[in-house]
Amino acid sequence: MTAHEHPTAARPGPAAAPRATSRDVARAAGVSQAAVSLVLGDKWRGRVSPPKAEAVRAAARDLGYRPNLAARSLRTGRTRTALLVVPALTSEYFARVYTGAARVAAEHGFGVVLYPSPEGIGPARDPFDSARAALDGVIASSMATDALTAMRGGDLPLVMLDSDPGDGQATATVNPDIADGVRRLTAHLLALGHRRITHLAAAVDSWTFHVRASALAEALRGAPDADVRTEPAALSVEAGLHAAQAALTRPGPRPTALLCDDDLLAAGACKAARRLGLRVPEDVSVTGVDDLALARALEPELTTVRLPAEEVGAAGMRALMAVLEGHVPAPVTLPVDLLVRGSTAAAP
Repeated sequence: MTAHEHPTAARPGPAAAPRATSRDVARAAGVSQAAVSLVLGDKWRGRVSPPKAEAVRAAARDLGYRPNLAARSLRTGRTRTALLVVPALTSEYFARVYTGAARVAAEHGFGVVLYPSPEGIGPARDPFDSARAALDGVIASSMATDALTAMRGGDLPLVMLDSDPGDGQATATVNPDIADGVRRLTAHLLALGHRRITHLAAAVDSWTFHVRASALAEALRGAPDADVRTEPAALSVEAGLHAAQAALTRPGPRPTALLCDDDLLAAGACKAARRLGLRVPEDVSVTGVDDLALARALEPELTTVRLPAEEVGAAGMRALMAVLEGHVPAPVTLPVDLLVRGSTAAAP
């Protein structure tokens, strides 16, 4: 069959739009190509003014400019790819961490590969034949450094998020100030007159949950009349429900507040209270940690501590890029926010 018999077969398709070049970005931003290279390579500080650097980034976004990473990799010996390791993909928190890391990475021509460890917080397997050959660095959230040994050896830089800052194996650390959040949450409950408090503690052997327990104990030193008990639970709504039911039906005076390590546990606690015919917050106050979307979906809305997950991911990516440029980043601690909503009230 010929093109003459089927005219549409010979009709050319629409021409692809020409790919933007660094020269196009330079022209749009009103700077030199060298300045474009410095800004997009994150080497501009002290060499290009902040307003010009922002103009370059804006022009690159508007033009859809993407640097030639293959050519750059050949010149630098780098892949400009980072691996973000998280214990699970079921948590909204880790999705936000990835969003922050990927945003900063994209601004600087990096890629981020998200890897949920099959073993949770346990030892993570190498997802490649050799991670050290495929990556420039590893960012890991809510894990221990020895869980990353198989994939990084002693070669790849490692940035730890929401993890023990005292672990000397990490190249850099970024943490939300969880201890401050739990102290403020405890002070909030004490100010409302709560003295019978049950801690719904995540049954996960990780630094971040040990910090929550320690911060709670520290905050309660100023309230010697407080009766605090601990009810461990797996990280799920269902586990929170069962743990809260156990706490609320145990013989003796009923707790007036349930302080939960996580918003999922808090959601389960609210369900348990309703099933037992108790009102939140009139009969029992409930608090969480994270400020997931779930916290605003509950009725009443949940008093919780907002952890700045996106900012944690973004700061982790910036720390990795600083390490790759030969710098030694100082440990970063990001502030958290206590969000007082309808699930807490004066002790009955």
